[in-house]
Amino acid sequence: MASCSPLLLLAVLLAVSSSPSLVPVAAQYPGDWLTHITVYMHETVSGRHATMLRSVQSPLGGNSMFGTVNVLDNELRDGPDRWASNLVGRFQGLFVGSGVVSPPGLMTSMNVVFTAGKYNGSTLALLGPVLDFEAPVERSLVGGTGRFRMARGYSVMTSVRNYTTPDSVVLVDKIDLYAKIRYQEITLTPPEKFTRESLFDE
Repeated sequence: MASCSPLLLLAVLLAVSSSPSLVPVAAQYPGDWLTHITVYMHETVSGRHATMLRSVQSPLGGNSMFGTVNVLDNELRDGPDRWASNLVGRFQGLFVGSGVVSPPGLMTSMNVVFTAGKYNGSTLALLGPVLDFEAPVERSLVGGTGRFRMARGYSVMTSVRNYTTPDSVVLVDKIDLYAKIRYQEITLTPPEKFTRESLFDE
């Protein structure tokens, strides 16, 4: 095969390095703002009012999780105590058993749907794996609607407490949402609480 000319290679490298698509996001969009929201997920895992259930069993049978599909529609509140907090939204989505040899190996796709407060009617979309049931779960924040159009960032979910009622078990997790919003490209008012500090700067 013919060798590539050094001059041609240099010209290609110069063209790529000067391409506008490779300019850092911070330089392209200096108006980005960071919003940090904390909510608490209340998941009822058993009983008549369960908010999480398995809709598809594994074709492998037994206790295998590979191929299972689970759906959830959990409460989102502004505090860890169900009786001393306000309902602000729903945590809806699914998680699929996608790991054969590395449990838990779950793939999750979740929507944070706000139903009260200043974010009422807006949503955030989260995507990511569950690598360890005992560790915080980090997901990519890949988009949103309403006041979160063009949002990007990440979320961290950590376990807070578990408690039982006469007919169910409830899991409570804290979810920290970090969203960068390119608000100048939409007509909605930017969030009231924000900081210019970037999550992506070292």
